[in-house]
Amino acid sequence: MAVMQGVVRVPPAAESRSFADVAVTLHALPVDVRRRVSALARTPRLIVACDYDGALAPAGPDADAARPLPEAVRALRRLAALPETVCAVISARPLRDLAVLSRLPDEVRLVGAHGAEFDAEPCDSRAETCDSVDGKAGALDVLRDQVGATATLYVGGGDGEEPVFARLGGADAGIRVGAGETAAAHRVDDTPSAAAVLTALAAERRAWLFGDRPVPIERMSMLSNRRSVALLGPDARLAWFCHPEPDSDAVFAEVLGGREAGVFAVRPEHGGLPLGQRYLPGTMTVRTRWSRLDVTDYLAHEGGPGRTDLVRVIAGSAPARVEFAPRPEFGRTPVRITRAADGLRVEGAPYPMALHSPGVEWEVTSDGVHDSAHAVVLPSADRPVVLELRCGTASLAPAAEPEPERRERAGSPWSAWLEGLSLPHTDRNLVGRSALTLRGLCHPAGGVLAAATTSLPEEIGGVRNWDYRYCWLRDGALTVQTLVDLGSTAEADAFLDWVHRVVAALPGPELLRPLYTVRGGDLRPEEVVDSLSGYAGSRPVRVGNLADHQVQLDVFGPIVELVDRLSRARGTLSDRDWDLVRAMAEAVEHRWEEPDHGIWEERDEPRHRVYSKVMCWVTLDRALRLAERHGRRAAAEWAALRDRIAAEVLEHGWSEEAQAFTTAYDGTDLDAASLHIGLSGLIDPADERFQATVTAVEAELRSGPTVYRYRREDGLPGGEGGFHLCTTWLIEAYLLTGRRTEAEELFKHFVDCAGPTGLIPEEFDPVSERALGNHPQAYSHLGLIRCARLLDLG
Repeated sequence: MAVMQGVVRVPPAAESRSFADVAVTLHALPVDVRRRVSALARTPRLIVACDYDGALAPAGPDADAARPLPEAVRALRRLAALPETVCAVISARPLRDLAVLSRLPDEVRLVGAHGAEFDAEPCDSRAETCDSVDGKAGALDVLRDQVGATATLYVGGGDGEEPVFARLGGADAGIRVGAGETAAAHRVDDTPSAAAVLTALAAERRAWLFGDRPVPIERMSMLSNRRSVALLGPDARLAWFCHPEPDSDAVFAEVLGGREAGVFAVRPEHGGLPLGQRYLPGTMTVRTRWSRLDVTDYLAHEGGPGRTDLVRVIAGSAPARVEFAPRPEFGRTPVRITRAADGLRVEGAPYPMALHSPGVEWEVTSDGVHDSAHAVVLPSADRPVVLELRCGTASLAPAAEPEPERRERAGSPWSAWLEGLSLPHTDRNLVGRSALTLRGLCHPAGGVLAAATTSLPEEIGGVRNWDYRYCWLRDGALTVQTLVDLGSTAEADAFLDWVHRVVAALPGPELLRPLYTVRGGDLRPEEVVDSLSGYAGSRPVRVGNLADHQVQLDVFGPIVELVDRLSRARGTLSDRDWDLVRAMAEAVEHRWEEPDHGIWEERDEPRHRVYSKVMCWVTLDRALRLAERHGRRAAAEWAALRDRIAAEVLEHGWSEEAQAFTTAYDGTDLDAASLHIGLSGLIDPADERFQATVTAVEAELRSGPTVYRYRREDGLPGGEGGFHLCTTWLIEAYLLTGRRTEAEELFKHFVDCAGPTGLIPEEFDPVSERALGNHPQAYSHLGLIRCARLLDLG
């Protein structure tokens, strides 16, 4: 097959080729056409329109008998079956003849007589102009307006197509079929190549709309060296990895965008399924095993800021196939890979990158935009194959230490830390893994990731896909408080230093935002990565989080609660931390009477939420407790204000109609967070009103093994799964109200939601019995640890 001047020459015999053969032709299409196909596949609402003669059917002397290529018909049929995708054929032929010849399904719109005859009423006054000299262009305008198309592809093959091409603009694309001068931006040579374009567009758009078949969320394992995190699938595919920070753009995002978003895979050449995956005991090092082959993965500790090394050790006696295709910035920049003596160098990222792989013979291929590398390696019993992905350096020099020593240095700090904890007997091993996971989400700068990922959906196919790779004041305080309870205070010290820096940069503590980057900075603006198909087709994929501009008045309470727990663990209270407590109390004095968006960050109108008011009460209550215990001087108004807040919550938060403490003062809807009126100590757990609230939450929000946050309309379409943290709150409420049997039963269900390596995401759908939400979620793991400790108390 020859390619001349950007035009593909396909042999005449190709017109009778199979559908699969046409897909092969795609790889010979011009690069500009392939790029435009990928862009069109990712538009929200697409129109695909074609001329008949010359585009779908070969033009020739026997035009009256021309039939469309079967490949083109199949491609249009597949496109028309996709949501938010409209297909049309616009021809000079009379509509009646077009319908007889085309053999196209009803889903494909037909427009005949140069755009004057529609197969259905166009419902647009502009259709009256379609019989003008620019009739086809006018007809396409009518269809675009009807659909509200965000992009249009027009494929045409004759002189009469030029007015249509000239009318296109913006995200639209015109493809000229055949030779001759044209206003179209792109060109292919003949109808088989046009069919290949349509075939490729159908495949890419289906993948973008529905996503590849994804790995179950709970089956992904997290690697961490605390500066960076990564996720591995159960088959050792690198599903997620960002650089240089955990909230940076991804280098590998296969979990959100399929192969187009980056691949780093190792698998036996002979095929076969993995036999299992586990953490090496007491570490964040993961081993995946097949018959006669295993892969060990860890993030190394060496290197300063801006450097991350992912080490992959391939051992065993079977040959393994390796695929390496990094896609920095979510695949939005072209990648070039060059071979060197001891590995590969990668160009295209905003930082240097290399893959140190001495002795590996790589084959580098290109799709016209990105390069990929492939190799077959054969480890032996005494000589494993070591691959080192180095982000932040282009050096391919040997590592300073042998790999076994690097692995030991990567794992020993984790195991030594774990040995120093006081773990409960209840599900001790799972609690230990949860503790390691929480520590893995604690960044050395002091911030704590709420989760390792963005946009893993709260509903498959839904839009509730959020970026959790930041530090929420609430989540971070609860995470390090949990580690203090287990005996580790270093993370709390680092977090409080982080909070001090954030507060010091503000005009007043009452202006604290709900979340910041892990280094304490402002978030990037929230944006959508349109090029990614999303997990199981769940879009949009978001980076950034608009919640950083919300009012969430509960953030002050967890910080003071943390200082209280830390001071009890140490028996001392530093002047600096007392100053922070006073600042949080001052913030409550200024703002507690305001409505807010609440713990769940609903993108709706602010309300006077019970949970937020309870956390304002906690701020003052714990501040008074600290003052009494450590001989500090509390402000004179704190006690009175604490009692005033409690009285208001008890009066306005209780609903006689609902027989429960509700979400907010203005309704009867329930929220699992309102359980904190008893969990916090604002009301005695023996109080009948709290017990009634527990019963109401159980009746309305619990579904089998899980508990939903709420059931109300919140201004967003779709739904979500049960929220694991809410499940742990109900377990705690059961224990406080003397219902231990129910607590133990629900805790067992909760534990069963953990993945095979002990990690837990955000949510669980009791109907489909599948995990949902970002992963692993700090809330879920800290909730498990707290419940296990409470169950230990008997």
